[in-house]
Amino acid sequence: MPTAAFTTLGCKVNQYETQKILESFEDAGFAVVPFNQKADVYVINTCSVTSVAESKSRYTVRRATRTNPNAKVVVTGCAVQMGINKDEPMEGAHVVVPNPEKLDTRDWFFKAFPSYEKWALAEPAHKTARPFQGRTRATLKVQDGCDVLCSYCSIPFTRPGMRSRPWREVLAEAQALSESGYKEAVLTGVLIGAYGPETGSDGLSFEALVALLSHESGLERIRISSIEMHQVTEPILDLVGNGHVVPHFHIPLQSGDTQVLKDMNRRYGQEQYLDLCARLYDRFPEMSITTDVMVGFPTETEERFESSVYVCEQARFLKAHVFRFSPRFGPPADQWGDPVDDAEKKRRSQRLTEVSQRTGREHLCRFLGRTMRVLVEGKIKKGELLEGTTDNWITVRMVGSPTLARTMQWVRLDEERDGTAYGEVVAAPSPTQLQVV
Repeated sequence: MPTAAFTTLGCKVNQYETQKILESFEDAGFAVVPFNQKADVYVINTCSVTSVAESKSRYTVRRATRTNPNAKVVVTGCAVQMGINKDEPMEGAHVVVPNPEKLDTRDWFFKAFPSYEKWALAEPAHKTARPFQGRTRATLKVQDGCDVLCSYCSIPFTRPGMRSRPWREVLAEAQALSESGYKEAVLTGVLIGAYGPETGSDGLSFEALVALLSHESGLERIRISSIEMHQVTEPILDLVGNGHVVPHFHIPLQSGDTQVLKDMNRRYGQEQYLDLCARLYDRFPEMSITTDVMVGFPTETEERFESSVYVCEQARFLKAHVFRFSPRFGPPADQWGDPVDDAEKKRRSQRLTEVSQRTGREHLCRFLGRTMRVLVEGKIKKGELLEGTTDNWITVRMVGSPTLARTMQWVRLDEERDGTAYGEVVAAPSPTQLQVV
């Protein structure tokens, strides 16, 4: 039986797509093995969001060829598409699949190496229920593509065109996930709030899709992976208020300075972003906000960087993904060069990381003594503790049996250590115990 190994770099959209590619290889008779083991075929889903991500993508190809020099290496994803755009092939790859054709990766491989198709199908793999890459929550892609053209971003060049999945297809997949035991789905897309009838949804807006999934999917928790601030609309907030959508939003900031945001071609300023955060906290005291923020954009002076520090302080993020600007081929910012040196980017990154870690701990501590619903992931890698997440994305560790994995439990949060809550599994609380103080 031929073997195949898979790995993903980058976003949740990539993770979802890798899983679909993996399933197509399984259906053709391949046995899936871990990426660090010897395999006949390695499939690498690459990322190009930064130059570091591109470098990791190329390194991963080299790593696969070292693990098994006789294996066939298949690459796809955004770094591959950037290479196609620049006419720079990825060295070491035997099959290069353009991003728009990603879900047909298996067919591209069989076309290049037809002998593998006969070999695989000669001994079909035994099909069993498929866990989503070992996770307790499923990632559900509803949309692809972006045409916003932020001045630093390569995505419009690697994922061109806005496409929404038909709502019936999305609902059917969500119901299948629920029936297979998943308690939570994370809705994901490249520009998720752009989901709608004008790009193929068959009639539903994003808000209507979320409402439909909330009521008819059978899933206990619906989480939105990343959403632009102007797409956090009243219908979405109503679903949070009704308990159908979790009180956690990942709202990209990118910069806290209004002029830098304008240079980035972002459609908001500092005041609008902070106003949204204040309204969310006022309406939902249990709300957690996470974000992405960039340092070292070409027009980010020291004074403008301090604006980002200010916003991170005021927005009280639970977590922030801080990343450094790197020029990308194609976007307008490429012409501005890279005037902020690496040492200064590192300093700014460390400063914002320290701020977000502190605000995250402070936010978590507001919930100590509270009993909260936790989706248990399973045992942590070292030790005997279980780990899981609350509705509002707080990481919790607790003592418990491994049989609690993939179940919802009520946990009293007792203490905070290094940004993680530690608590005890308890009986379901009364309604008054659930109120946020």
